[in-house]
Amino acid sequence: MLRSFVIATFVIPSESMLPRLLVGDYLFVAKWPYGYSRYSLVHGVLPFHGRIFGRLPERGDVVVFKAPPAAREDYIKRVIGLPGDSVRMAGGRLVLNGERVPRLRVADLLVPVSPNSPCDPLPGAAMEAERQPDGSLACRYPRYRETLPGSRSYDVLDLADVAVDDTREFVVPPGHLFLMGDNRDRSADSRFPAEESGGIGFVPVENLVGRASVTIFSTDGSARLLDPMSWLRATRWDRIGERF
Repeated sequence: MLRSFVIATFVIPSESMLPRLLVGDYLFVAKWPYGYSRYSLVHGVLPFHGRIFGRLPERGDVVVFKAPPAAREDYIKRVIGLPGDSVRMAGGRLVLNGERVPRLRVADLLVPVSPNSPCDPLPGAAMEAERQPDGSLACRYPRYRETLPGSRSYDVLDLADVAVDDTREFVVPPGHLFLMGDNRDRSADSRFPAEESGGIGFVPVENLVGRASVTIFSTDGSARLLDPMSWLRATRWDRIGERF
């Protein structure tokens, strides 16, 4: 009952939501903000269609959902377009309803290199591993702050010139959402047609599972099963408690 109707946990498996989410972050996902569908419930225990007490997310919300087309895998992305919105990318910049979304260059993101964050370069990307004063390695990413209509702001990464830096105009149909990852060049999202373990196309509102609420744990992946001290060293303590 708790996992179906109140709150559930979700672990981040990829870098598609950098810089806000790292591989190895564990989140609480709130189930009630958008109402309930069969996808909200554990194992789909009540196979009904539509949403009960449903309401749309806001632009900028970070949501967990069942990814089209098969609705079997849980994905996490940011809500960019609501029903009726037009969305496109032009020169790597987000254009929403005909207006270019403001984007400001901010301080680079530095992520310590670890098994969960290996600093795997994208061809042509402006990212690199750097030696830090303490001798450790950290991966440097160019970072920008994007501000949606209504002043909702969040950080995004733009690593390289890629094909989807320029797209056609997408008009979000009724009952659907346009979702994107914050790591724009490493996110299979609504810019791509829906395919298993790939792009997601327009996502039905019915597929929403819940809204990301707070980071409850984070590990860099270096812990060893038989070495309890390594569990402590692997924990990213500064990430615990971060809200959205």
